[in-house]
Amino acid sequence: MNLEAAFHKEMLDIYERANTECNYVATRFLQMVGRLGGLVAAKQLLASEGFSEGLTRLWEEGRLDISMEALVLQDPWRKLFTVEELEIARQRLTELGYTPK
Repeated sequence: MNLEAAFHKEMLDIYERANTECNYVATRFLQMVGRLGGLVAAKQLLASEGFSEGLTRLWEEGRLDISMEALVLQDPWRKLFTVEELEIARQRLTELGYTPK
């Protein structure tokens, strides 16, 4: 499995974890990942202004660790993103009081 395909699987996994662990059904996130693929969906979310509904909900649940933003900052996924995209993810998490690993 190549890195992009593995990242797509991880994006589906964080959807499942949000559903199972937080009782949060992120329907639009799942549709976006299904339609665009995990990598393109993540890049589009990072390019959008402000905090997504999903990021806000995970913050409310105290589970920013399972956000897309936290995922993209991890190895090996960070290789798929530009320096600017990684900085956006880090900044969003920092603003919400979460220190990425």
